[in-house]
Amino acid sequence: MGWLNGLLDTVSSFVWGWTTIALLVGTGLFLTVRLLFVQVRHLAHAIACVLGKYDLPEESGDISHFKALATALSATIGTGNIAGVATAIALGGPGAVFWMWITALVGMATKFTSCTLAVKYRKIHDDGSASGGPMYFLSLGLKNKKLGAFLGGAFALFGMVASFGIGNMVQANSVVGGLGYLLPEAVQAGGFTLWEGFDISWMSLTTGLILSFLTGIVILGGIKRIANVAGVIVPFMCSFYVIGAVIILALNVSAIPAALAQIVKYAFTPYAVGGGALGVAVSQAIRFGVARGVFSNESGLGSAPIAHAAAQTNEPVREGTVAMLGPFIDTLIICTMTALVILVTGANLSEYDGGAMTAYAFKKGLFGYGQYLVGFGLMFFAYSTLIAWSYYGDRCAEFLFGEKAIPIYRWVYVGCITIGAVGGLRVIWTIADIFNALMAIPNLIGLILLSGVVARETKRYCTRLKNGKFRENQRNDQ
Repeated sequence: MGWLNGLLDTVSSFVWGWTTIALLVGTGLFLTVRLLFVQVRHLAHAIACVLGKYDLPEESGDISHFKALATALSATIGTGNIAGVATAIALGGPGAVFWMWITALVGMATKFTSCTLAVKYRKIHDDGSASGGPMYFLSLGLKNKKLGAFLGGAFALFGMVASFGIGNMVQANSVVGGLGYLLPEAVQAGGFTLWEGFDISWMSLTTGLILSFLTGIVILGGIKRIANVAGVIVPFMCSFYVIGAVIILALNVSAIPAALAQIVKYAFTPYAVGGGALGVAVSQAIRFGVARGVFSNESGLGSAPIAHAAAQTNEPVREGTVAMLGPFIDTLIICTMTALVILVTGANLSEYDGGAMTAYAFKKGLFGYGQYLVGFGLMFFAYSTLIAWSYYGDRCAEFLFGEKAIPIYRWVYVGCITIGAVGGLRVIWTIADIFNALMAIPNLIGLILLSGVVARETKRYCTRLKNGKFRENQRNDQ
């Protein structure tokens, strides 16, 4: 098993290396220019859509603009915002945060493009429900139908496998990790040995079983129930976490300018660790900043379009503008607050890393109790990610095997949660991480080849909006 883990680690490092990072950011830059900086021009309109100004109940789809955004955010706001930011700072220095910002800015154009295409080429079922995402816009949108079918099938396969790792077992394990900040002794309590070298704590097993039950009762109800739960959890936990961060920053307001200066300075100059020899090169700041930024908001991977395809609208561009708020909220707001809390409290100079660094920062900033906020945040964010990724996976399973595969997929998904909570199988996690990166390849190909379609749709939509004809749509005008 050791040789297999080593091989998979090598493959994982390659697929998440510079080539993939360059493709993700490069595609975002291309789309930003191709669509004339749509993330800036349509930001106010996106906010108006989320607030319900353009909700039209008579249009096709399952859920409102707000709930589609909440569902997509529930899959991205999580360990990346709490542990990922700290990891980026630990490995890439404060400058890594700047490159997270850049990734989010270009990622907004990527999200806009992919989610516009997801609505334009989605499938509306006889019962009025919708299925969409890269597998549909690749197979239906590309002129070369054989290439489209191949890329669509590849994406669906990669997405289904990835859902069991990044969206399932990793998140279940994060819930246990969150409990570790709340009940450290209970999580480490004695358990039993399932087989030699694999010990299970009773708390982890109990947590896994409870989490499986709580996830099951939500996801078995489909996207509407998932969206309803996400529509409550995401705003509640975001507000709770942000308020905690704002209090810390208000108490340390004089240190914020210096923290921002560090972020900008060390994005372009090497970061000296401990005042000694150079510890972090600029290339490391770029690499870990971009990698953690992509992990945080998932722009370019192709998962969020699956949720946004269920939005109740016949206007693809309208949902695209809503979708681009995801990286804005996820990375530019929440990740930035986490980074500033770490820097103003000096937690980046501690011996901690990942979630432990963030917990230490909040503990210092909130009078010795902030770690509980981080613990609850990890638990709730991870749970919301669990339920959202189940929908991504079951849409991929449906595309590959038909509607009969959906209940089978959901039951297997629920069962894997307990495996992840008790520690899981490292080999499965690594395989899932590899497939998570592989999702980006067919998705990015589709975004580049279909960027002209999105540009035309955007121009038509802007013309109708300017003329006050926002109730008219051109969904079938291809």
